[in-house]
Amino acid sequence: MKKKLAILLAGVMVFSMLAACGSSGGGTAAADTETEAEKTTEEGTEETAEETAAADTEWPEDVQAIIDRGVLRVGVKSDVIGFGYQDPLTGDYSGMEVDLAKKIADYLGVDVEYTTVTAATRGELLDSGDLDCVLATFTITDERKDSWDFSTPYYTDAVTVLVEDSSGITDLSGLVDATVGVSSSSTSALALVQAMIDKGLISGDGFDPGTFDASTWTDGINFRQYSDYPAISTALSAGEVDAFCVDRSILAAYKTEGRSYIEDSFSPQEYGVATKKGSGFSGVCDELVTGWLADGTIDGLISEYGL
Repeated sequence: MKKKLAILLAGVMVFSMLAACGSSGGGTAAADTETEAEKTTEEGTEETAEETAAADTEWPEDVQAIIDRGVLRVGVKSDVIGFGYQDPLTGDYSGMEVDLAKKIADYLGVDVEYTTVTAATRGELLDSGDLDCVLATFTITDERKDSWDFSTPYYTDAVTVLVEDSSGITDLSGLVDATVGVSSSSTSALALVQAMIDKGLISGDGFDPGTFDASTWTDGINFRQYSDYPAISTALSAGEVDAFCVDRSILAAYKTEGRSYIEDSFSPQEYGVATKKGSGFSGVCDELVTGWLADGTIDGLISEYGL
């Protein structure tokens, strides 16, 4: 009887020990699982902190509309290497302004859609609502500020003139009575006339920056307007124009063998992100550009594209 009781007690003790071990093991596993879950949550929060902050922002109505649409529609150049260029084979866009547009879209958490614009079409497409913003070597002027908002300038260039070496033209004096090719709706012709007046090369009688029209100006210099830069370059080669005038950074793509810049550069050109006048999106773009200027992002892009 005593022997049976001893065996029974031993069994109870073994069972109790096994139960205790099982309970301890289960508790550790649960604790480990909880720790991993917390770790995963913490890592996820750290990786998406900027996106989370943007998502939690109370956006202006027009910005929220972009976010709800899921696509930022941006006007860019397709023929200005380093700023906005579209590969004719792949259709892909590249350049500093293309990258800046992508960064704005990333900040909003949306995709980006590029549309090729020219100096003549970029403002119209912005006004019609087909585009949310334009990054297309769009020079900031007081007159343009009356129609659109512009961010803080992200790049400053200057206007100059490209000529065939065979023309013998080396400076502004060689352009008196010449015919110069410019882009439609650009400020290049105005800048060139102002520079020639300042140099005393033309009289400037009747010159008014506010009403200047390249198509009708004939005092000491004439202009032909073209829809895009390749067309002006072709006209220069064909002898239809004596010179090609636009921002130096744009001319760089067309400075081929046998062509040179004249000695003079003039009229600093500040490029900014253009948005609809009075839009809430204007403030977002300006804040982003200001931040990228401060942290070196834009300097990095300028260096990357050799601008």
